[in-house]
Amino acid sequence: MQLDPTDRRILKVLQHEGRISNADLSERVALSPSACHRRVQRLETEGFIAGYVALVDPRRIGKPTTVFVEITLNGQSDEVLDGFEKAVARIPDVLECHLMAGSADYLLKLVAEDTEDFARIHRQYLARLPGVAKMQSSFSLRTVVKTTALDL
Repeated sequence: MQLDPTDRRILKVLQHEGRISNADLSERVALSPSACHRRVQRLETEGFIAGYVALVDPRRIGKPTTVFVEITLNGQSDEVLDGFEKAVARIPDVLECHLMAGSADYLLKLVAEDTEDFARIHRQYLARLPGVAKMQSSFSLRTVVKTTALDL
């Protein structure tokens, strides 16, 4: 399925206002409510809209510390990669895990209450990850740009 300009307008609005009513959305993108609803359903069915979420402010829930962890594994076999990925998926504080090209094999993004809480996460989870040869952590001092919206 190709995205036409109307689909792109719908996606742009929904990325910033996921809870907008269909009536308001249809008005914003110059469609009838029924045509707008059909398009949104099609975008969902075709996988252009992966889901809807509430973005929780980590500071408000007591987890203001963002940590990026670069991990290098001791091998690249399917077994090593699969074992690592299954284990890291079970760590509740990990927000993202990316398989990388470059100096590290994986890059993790996680949140913690503070450095002491990160030390707990490290001891309880990170240090026990299978296949890890090297790990380097970097603490974010300030978020300069943060968005979930894609440029359409």
